[in-house]
Amino acid sequence: MNGIFMMAIAIAVLGGAYLIYGRYLAKKWGIDTEAKTPAYELEDGVDYVPADTNVVFGHQFASIAGAGPINGPIQAAMFGWLPVLLWILIGGVFFGAVQDFAAMYASVKNKGRTIGYIIEEYIGKLGKKLFLLFCWLFCILVVAAFADVVAGTFNGFALDGTGTTIKANGSVAATSMIFIIEAVVLGMILKFGRLHKWINTAIALIMLVAAVALGLNFPLYIERNVWHIVIFFYVFVACIAPVWALLQPRDYLNSYLLVFMIVGAVVGVFVANPQCNLDAFVGFHVNGQYMFPILFVTIACGAVSGFHSLVSSGTASKQIKNEKSMLPISFGAMLMESMLAIIALIAVASFANGEAAAQGLTTQPQIFAGAIANFLTVLGLPHELVFTLINLSVSAFALTSLDSVARVGRLSFQELFSEDGVEETKRSFFVQMMTNKYVATILTLVLAYLLAKVGYGEIWPLFGSANQLLSVLALIACSVFLKRTKRQGAMLWIPMAFMMAVTFTALGMTIFQLGKEFFTTGLSLGNTLQLVFAILLLTLGVLVAVQGIQKLTEKPEEEREAGAVGGQYS
Repeated sequence: MNGIFMMAIAIAVLGGAYLIYGRYLAKKWGIDTEAKTPAYELEDGVDYVPADTNVVFGHQFASIAGAGPINGPIQAAMFGWLPVLLWILIGGVFFGAVQDFAAMYASVKNKGRTIGYIIEEYIGKLGKKLFLLFCWLFCILVVAAFADVVAGTFNGFALDGTGTTIKANGSVAATSMIFIIEAVVLGMILKFGRLHKWINTAIALIMLVAAVALGLNFPLYIERNVWHIVIFFYVFVACIAPVWALLQPRDYLNSYLLVFMIVGAVVGVFVANPQCNLDAFVGFHVNGQYMFPILFVTIACGAVSGFHSLVSSGTASKQIKNEKSMLPISFGAMLMESMLAIIALIAVASFANGEAAAQGLTTQPQIFAGAIANFLTVLGLPHELVFTLINLSVSAFALTSLDSVARVGRLSFQELFSEDGVEETKRSFFVQMMTNKYVATILTLVLAYLLAKVGYGEIWPLFGSANQLLSVLALIACSVFLKRTKRQGAMLWIPMAFMMAVTFTALGMTIFQLGKEFFTTGLSLGNTLQLVFAILLLTLGVLVAVQGIQKLTEKPEEEREAGAVGGQYS
């Protein structure tokens, strides 16, 4: 197996899936191009803001990609390249893309409401409260893991304590900070300039090139702990600012960088045609880890991710101009993420055993960036420049996910304490305080900061398990919605059942391992938080799943009424 063959398989499968299966789903569920979308119906200038398809696609893709499709496949490659390849393709098409499309579709058809509201409408209020608490805890995990990933890529000094600066990291940090400033300016242009979309695109590209050029020439050398504070301050601002002022333009800018990175990586694979130095299959039990469920929770975002349903229903659905845009924005963005996961697999497979470590590439983003830089040097491009740009792209993935997930976490916390039908002025002081966006944001980020100090390497397994369990709950909610609205939803049942088995097993194993350590050697504060989170997530997940499955398996209301009438005369 070589890189070109693996890439060709992925392009054929993912491209064919969009043209055939994606269009089949759109036709089966029904797309109304004349319907007034929530972005127009409830436009408020903060969350409900109509945007062009390319802008919303940029937001969706930049938000869902994160560090997952890069970190996950590289870690899971210990089982061999074949199971990783198969799960990315099968999971990406029949699990992930279907979930993302269903979540966005259900949200748009329900006034842009979140999965939590959909659960309330079609499953019950208790289910909604439990789901929102689950989402809030999950978002804390995501913010903690991705914030630590970003801080690591921004860290300007070597970890050996010598004070040696790392230029690539400094350039990435500087460029990212410039991006944030440019995003605010671009937001003003998009909001008030009312220019043609091609002019906006040209402006965005000029800003992108300028930021990269300045970052390469004026790197920022700041240590990791300081970056933790800076990143959380930025996330706080991004979490409460109107989406047009920072979220939309930043994701719009980054989407070009991310697409360029993927295109460059694909070109690199075709020109370098790297050989696969991994075994096709290593075994079901490797380094103390069992392929089931570890493979599936580790690959996570590259195949299926519950977090995507929060973005699809929490932010992107509120920006859709026309229902026909839902397919490319949700289904299409997920397939592009699966392509990124395939590239990550080719990247790690290109290194011989021990070769990456010998080159000083110790983290997953570094391995990915180093491999792509090796590929593109065949075209004569400078290795250091490409390595820096790829590192920048990876940090952009994680940073844009932070923007979105922190906002979703804040909204989930506010919804958890909100009282439907009660005017804001008549709510108790406690409820008003807990639904205040500043209080909700601070509580979310403080807990995330404490977990971030543990390090993403320790958090990742728990994040993966919780992420996949969230996909189970989203699939259940969408299945109930489709059933109650008399639409075909059987294509969600197998993914739902399989992911339920994966996640309950993975969380059970995590609780057993951490619990064993707790009663023998004791746990640190971070690991104690992980144990508490794991128990809460599993408990909440089971409760919501049971309620959802009860609704999914019960007879339609008209059948129950007919049975009751028949019983009266029997």
